[in-house]
Amino acid sequence: MKSPSMFRGLLSFSSMTMVSRVLGLVRDMSINAAFGANAATDAFWVAFRIPNFMRRLFAEGSFSTAFVPVFTEVKEKGSHADLKNLMARVSGTLGGVLLVVTALGILFAPQVAALFSQGAADTPEKFALTTALLRLTFPFLLFVSLTALCGGALNSFHRFGLPALTPVILNLCMIAGALWLSKRLHTPILAMGWAVLAAGVLQLLFQLPALRGLDLLALPRWGWSHPDVRRILRLMVPTLFGSSVAQINLLLDTVIASYLITGAQSWLSQADRFLELPLGVFGVALGTVILPSLSRHHVATDREGFSKALDWGLRTTLLIAVPAMFGLMLLAGPLVATLFQHGRFTPFDTRMATLSVTALSFGLPAFALVKVLLPAFYARQDTRTPVRAGVASLVANMVLNLAFLALLFALWATPEQHALPWLQALAAVPGLHMALGLASATASYLNLALLWYWLRRAGVYRRQPGWARQLLRLALACAAMVAVLLLGRWLWPDWSHAPALTRVWHLAALVAAGGATYVAVLFAAGFRLRELRGS
Repeated sequence: MKSPSMFRGLLSFSSMTMVSRVLGLVRDMSINAAFGANAATDAFWVAFRIPNFMRRLFAEGSFSTAFVPVFTEVKEKGSHADLKNLMARVSGTLGGVLLVVTALGILFAPQVAALFSQGAADTPEKFALTTALLRLTFPFLLFVSLTALCGGALNSFHRFGLPALTPVILNLCMIAGALWLSKRLHTPILAMGWAVLAAGVLQLLFQLPALRGLDLLALPRWGWSHPDVRRILRLMVPTLFGSSVAQINLLLDTVIASYLITGAQSWLSQADRFLELPLGVFGVALGTVILPSLSRHHVATDREGFSKALDWGLRTTLLIAVPAMFGLMLLAGPLVATLFQHGRFTPFDTRMATLSVTALSFGLPAFALVKVLLPAFYARQDTRTPVRAGVASLVANMVLNLAFLALLFALWATPEQHALPWLQALAAVPGLHMALGLASATASYLNLALLWYWLRRAGVYRRQPGWARQLLRLALACAAMVAVLLLGRWLWPDWSHAPALTRVWHLAALVAAGGATYVAVLFAAGFRLRELRGS
């Protein structure tokens, strides 16, 4: 078992990702302070979400999960020349395809904007702004996908730190766009589009020296007929859907949110930001670190090592994701008020963003566990099974969207709003975006349950001893933490109207008290750090 190296990889990836995610919060604070939550920021979040969705689909989703197992196999069984040739062929093929996709995206930006922001099509100014921003942000897809190729190669050599640090560049560019460039443009929000475009180029340039250091930097060559490229493409096709269900759900939510009250897009984006911190730092990190190890165990037909590595990933995920879920649900209001309620971001925006953070936080353990389970399928080059789970989850998400929307509308709408035509009524009732978060969270648990069922049925995972003891410790530690946080919320109920410094020290005290309680009870119940390294 390679748990010690996986643990070191996790620490390296997580620490660099933590820097990126913290800067991501600073980025959103800067955008909220500079622009607030309005039609212009809604337009930007839609324009950024579309290429960002495709980035996760092509780059972090399907491509990485198809590329890393094949790359690892060539690395273990072939020569370095074969590996370098594979990099040249894959970069040429991926770059060529995405160049065409990017060109089409820029050319048909109005049609893409109309498809994903139908509610804005009736507002010419907002629609024109979304189209202009989309033309600036769409090339990000090409550059960031090639960056993901570099990152996948580096991860296969157990170099996790640099790829995890790369997103810092995007956050720094967007902070500069919000605080500096926006003041120098006639249409300030366009600064965010230019920032995303610049970040795409800089992220790719940032990783090239490390690739050269491994002697893997080669001129891209078209390789459609190369056998390993064809194998990656065959694996990619199903994973295009299977590994990105959460992102497809988010994009469909974008379509529905365009019909809701102005600001809904921004509030949902802020909720996604809060989830990205624990999910990116630990969920994605664990999935990224564990995939090369699972692939290596599979190539070596080491079923025991495969099972132990996966078991380590699942236990570590639960230790972090479950308390993070309770913490985010209970501290959603204080977090939003403290971090975002500045400048043009109002107490009303705080209440609305709190609803979406609370709803999405409920699904955090499922989102994180799915990130760890998927590599167990992809390492064995089984890309079809996750698609079946993904289809079921996607359908459930859309049905639940409508069900939760109808439920919240029935509970919150006034008699006057009930009398309006239904599209006008949806746009008049604040808070309905919470339904989208609840639906995504619930659907993620269905996705997790199906993946778990099919994994157990495949017989490749055998649960290691000690799970009952682990779950009991987790329950006790979470219960103690929840009690402390509830006490803190009772002592300090008002956050929107408290002075900024008061909010900061109250939040710091709650986070410290909750975290310390969780860790103390966990250790008192018998947990030891060596369990993270594996036995």
